[in-house]
Amino acid sequence: MPRGKDQPTLPGLSDGDQFAGFGASAFRAPTDTPSGFAVRTRSAAKLREAVRANAPRTPGVYGMLGPKGHVVYVGKAKNLRSRLLSYFREDSRHPKAGKIIDHTATLVWEHLPDELNALLRELELIRRFRPRFNVLGQPGRQRYVYLCLGRGPAVQAYLSREATGKELGVYGPFVGRGRLADAVRRLNYEFKLRDCPNTVGMRFADQTELFTDDRSAKCLRYELGTCLGPCGGFCTTGEYAAKVRAAKAFLDGRDGCTLKAIQAEIAAAAAELRFEQAAALRDRWEALSRLNDRLMFLRTARANHSFVYPLAGCDNLTRWYLIHGGEVRAVVREPDTPELAAAARATIDGIYPQPHSVEATLRRCVDSVLIVTSWFRTNAGEKAKLLTAKEAVTRCHREG
Repeated sequence: MPRGKDQPTLPGLSDGDQFAGFGASAFRAPTDTPSGFAVRTRSAAKLREAVRANAPRTPGVYGMLGPKGHVVYVGKAKNLRSRLLSYFREDSRHPKAGKIIDHTATLVWEHLPDELNALLRELELIRRFRPRFNVLGQPGRQRYVYLCLGRGPAVQAYLSREATGKELGVYGPFVGRGRLADAVRRLNYEFKLRDCPNTVGMRFADQTELFTDDRSAKCLRYELGTCLGPCGGFCTTGEYAAKVRAAKAFLDGRDGCTLKAIQAEIAAAAAELRFEQAAALRDRWEALSRLNDRLMFLRTARANHSFVYPLAGCDNLTRWYLIHGGEVRAVVREPDTPELAAAARATIDGIYPQPHSVEATLRRCVDSVLIVTSWFRTNAGEKAKLLTAKEAVTRCHREG
């Protein structure tokens, strides 16, 4: 991950107080002009006074920069003034906030029209700048990871914070590693896929010309029956590929047998009084079942969340969030002139007819699926405002 000198340069920061923003955004309407404020000082008291004097009570994102100009922390706020002032309340702030201020030489913030935009922009900037304190764990900061199926020649399931585009499948985003790491381990065991490092050579049985004298498995999983043993030539490429296809079917939601088969094993073990085995099978089932439920939730969100969401901003302007497959694909001003109507119609026509690709989403700057689903779960009343793409185009025609 980029750190120090490898971190992207923060644009638009000069010796003056005006700040032109953090750079390009996928969530800025073409007619919007970024603006913000910057203050340079190592004095916490002067930073606080600058916030009191200049920070608005509006949504936005903010960044703390170290002495060399590198972004060390990015945050979002529904009320910039209130959120930034909380960093200077020594009697009530979290110790992490004090540490961030101690490393801050420049404080910048960017005004945004609404809270949803701030949520999306924050995640976009964290992925762009990789601020050290966001990565190390700001209280409440959620780290997103993806379950990937890839890494040939013997494919395995693994976790990654980034998708490369070379994987057979990418699933997520998920919040945190915790239980997910256990589910991935059990997934590899269930379908007998390897989980060893890439430094371990793979020697399939139908590639005899590649064999050396060493035909032994490199770990106990082959002996335990939880891996096909591609490291020792104990399976063919076709046999291993069949297990990979089965694992992908499970992750894609096309496998209705795996969980039922484990349940049947649990019942049989319990009936034969093999309670320890039944408990182990139950743990396996629970981990894979939780993973399956989460994947189903994400599939449903992507399938159902394709609409236009009008949202009024603090600047008294309404913007349309163009959401396709659960992801915010673009933001445009609500059309009230022929020019805005033509621009909105062209953007809509370029997004909604296209099939949604999860892998393409993950290769873009930010996957906003979790933010979108969480937003409408918290603000359920907002669903009444939603427009279909067809309804939005009709409105554009009226204005045009």
